[in-house]
Amino acid sequence: MKPLAIGVIGCGALGRHHTRILSSLPGVRLVGIHDRRREVGEAVAAEFGSRHFATPEPLLAEVEAVVLAVPTVDHASLGGEILGRGQHLLVEKPIAASLEEADRLLAARGDRVLAVGHVEFFNPAVQALLDLGTPPRFVEAQRLGVFAPRSLDVDVVLDLMVHDLQILHAFDPSPVVEVRATGIAVLSGRVDIANARLALASGAVANLTTSRVSAERTRKLRLFLPSAYYSLDYPEQEIKGYRLVDDGEGRRIEAADLAVEKAEPLRRELEAFVAACRGETGRRLVDGAAGRRALATALAIDQAMAAPVLESRGS
Repeated sequence: MKPLAIGVIGCGALGRHHTRILSSLPGVRLVGIHDRRREVGEAVAAEFGSRHFATPEPLLAEVEAVVLAVPTVDHASLGGEILGRGQHLLVEKPIAASLEEADRLLAARGDRVLAVGHVEFFNPAVQALLDLGTPPRFVEAQRLGVFAPRSLDVDVVLDLMVHDLQILHAFDPSPVVEVRATGIAVLSGRVDIANARLALASGAVANLTTSRVSAERTRKLRLFLPSAYYSLDYPEQEIKGYRLVDDGEGRRIEAADLAVEKAEPLRRELEAFVAACRGETGRRLVDGAAGRRALATALAIDQAMAAPVLESRGS
């Protein structure tokens, strides 16, 4: 099969890793990359044996698909142009800065692939839990990280919590019926620590905590099912589990760890995107609609955090 001609626009922390993987991914021809910071783009291109294009236009003229890893505020304009040219697009999360911008991308999609870079969804441990096929009754997620001067154009909900929101909706697609949230700014001009409690129409409840100013890095997901409990460690790609067993002689709890075949989530994401561009089916993909839904819930959390707190005072 003819290799898919692909380019990368944006060579920051994630764009560099997209370039690294695409430079050696089977079935792909990395045409080149573009970054508005020429020295950065040229350095990344040299590191992975690719070409740096001084402007996006010549790069776009040679590719069939694009990975867009630029600031969120530029997703709608650049992404819309790429889709309008008839090219497939993988845009980093969140899909856009607003629902209106997300809708413009969806409207421009046509028959092209529009994927959103929710890389944590492709963690093999997450996929193993999805394979169980049983929606959880309670979800608890902790996503804590040390401060880094990146993605400060959005708050921590759109920067980090949006990963857990997309995964929550993948486990349970029922509508969100209640949102309670609080958050504070610490080192940036936007919310850096947030907690949200979501109630879903199915009856499930999720408690999500996210920080980008913590002393250490933590990535945990806990699922409580009707008769089982699973704890996922994202970096280790491990799942510890327990289940309730009733064998006629009484009820007991036993270990039920899940086997996980470890792999790099970003590579899995790019493999799924390339397969979709070729018209292949059977792989899970975070499409534009899923990206929009995660954004909608994230914005609802932002709105809940901004709501005034009513004080109850005695007489």
